[in-house]
Amino acid sequence: MAEENDTDIASDEDTPDSQPDENSLDSAEDANASSDEAETSEIEDEAATDESVGPSPEAALEEVREQLADAEDRALRAVAEVENIRKRADKAVENAHKYALESLTENLLPVLDSLEKAVETATDNDQENDGSVHATLQGIELSYKLFIDVLQKAGITSIDPTGEPFDPEFHEAMSMLENPDAEPGSVLEVVQKGYTLNDRLVRPARVFVAKDMSEPKKAP
Repeated sequence: MAEENDTDIASDEDTPDSQPDENSLDSAEDANASSDEAETSEIEDEAATDESVGPSPEAALEEVREQLADAEDRALRAVAEVENIRKRADKAVENAHKYALESLTENLLPVLDSLEKAVETATDNDQENDGSVHATLQGIELSYKLFIDVLQKAGITSIDPTGEPFDPEFHEAMSMLENPDAEPGSVLEVVQKGYTLNDRLVRPARVFVAKDMSEPKKAP
């Protein structure tokens, strides 16, 4: 019996403890915690990588809005530019129609001047010859009036500013004359009529202008 007891005691001493010690438990917990932290860090890294790969939906939407606004602005500018081009083209066509006769008008004015002189000469001769050239005068006057009517229909009008204030835009002063009865700076006499084509000056009226009598005379 004594041997059996000794054997049991020895067996109990040699058999390792089946329960883990505290150090082993702590090591296991630390390992699990490290593993969890590693997994969390990996997930965060993946999320950060996903964010760096592409913008967020809000940022992408804002970018699309900016692109749409920019495209709309460019479209409006293009439409405005096309409209300006159309207006300039319409204006050019209008001017081409209005002023196409400008060169022809310049060539016709000497003919008109000759007709006016012919009317004046025929009138003087008719008065001197007691109406003997009256028929000729009537023919010249009729031709002159027909010519004037044709020019007016084409937009050509005469400038005859007798008695009006001198306007350097439409008048050309040939000389300054003293006339106490005339307003200073007014047109005393028209030497040659001026003409406009649709309000554009073709030829200025050549005139004599009344001098200001109040100005002191220069010493000789």
